[in-house]
Amino acid sequence: MAETDDAAAGATADEGRLSEQLDRIRTARKRRAVGGVALLALLGILFVQSLSAAGTLSTQYTSGFFLESLRDFFPLTTYFGFLPFIDFGQYLDYIGQRNLLFASDISLLWTDPVQLASEVSALIADEGIFSVFGVAGITLAMGFAGTILGFPLALLFGVIGSERVTPFPFNFIFRGTMSAIRAIPALVWILIYIPLAGLTPVSAVLAIATDTVGNLGRLFTDELEEIEDGPIEAMKTTGADRPQTVTFGMLSQVTTPYIAWTLYIFEINVRIAVSLGVYGAGGLGQVVETQVGLFQFTNAMATLLCIFLLIISVELLSQRVRARLRADTEAMSIKELILGFPERFAESLMK
Repeated sequence: MAETDDAAAGATADEGRLSEQLDRIRTARKRRAVGGVALLALLGILFVQSLSAAGTLSTQYTSGFFLESLRDFFPLTTYFGFLPFIDFGQYLDYIGQRNLLFASDISLLWTDPVQLASEVSALIADEGIFSVFGVAGITLAMGFAGTILGFPLALLFGVIGSERVTPFPFNFIFRGTMSAIRAIPALVWILIYIPLAGLTPVSAVLAIATDTVGNLGRLFTDELEEIEDGPIEAMKTTGADRPQTVTFGMLSQVTTPYIAWTLYIFEINVRIAVSLGVYGAGGLGQVVETQVGLFQFTNAMATLLCIFLLIISVELLSQRVRARLRADTEAMSIKELILGFPERFAESLMK
């Protein structure tokens, strides 16, 4: 009888604990729900306040003029005498006339390939391989040169800025330097370098290189913080000194991620080169700014198509290389690269 009473008491106690646990779970869910609603309400208030601060709610929009101006970007024609469509022929004519994508007459490819090969060889010999790509080559060269120039300091600051290499708080000297660099966007850095080299592609390269030190260096530091301790301890047990431990025990673990991040920053730097071109630093960005200033919107749209092709080509090449380097990176199809380009472009501008 006593055993039955003890079993009943135990069952009652278990039921009580389960009931208390269930009550705690329900309470926690209610708190999360209330917190979620409060968070959404706060975001809504901040969103409205941000629209108000930017003047979005008080601006008088001229939608009719805007829609009318958009038509100038997309000249229309008819195919087969009745099918209305965008006249891509005007785009192609302007791209060919201004050598936006290729610094020669592309029609020579099927009319006189020998002459085309001769012209391309002369261009490479005189002005380098980037000159073959015409105006787009200038934009590509600015992004590439800026990435290469900024890489050594990014690597140095990224490694020394890690607490695994430099003890706290001395590592924050380098982390703070990278933070200060990131606080100033490349669009401002070029203004700082204009007195040095003028408003030229040279200033754009220096601005991109400086921006690369801050952005790429921070990625290097964060990657180095996540490495495994096993190889480091193994190096120490073999009697390796500090430089050997850093080189073979730490950096050997992040070689592949470092290459992948450098390629990613190169993609961003090509986009930044377009933005700096709008300032007047050269390349496709400057052509867009000039044509819009002249109200030649069809020509501006043709240049935007060239920018799109350039960025997609760079991203496609970079993504394929990173997919080879990183086993955990899912390779994107061409469709995903094209359809996801606007979102990735917006994200890169916010960095």
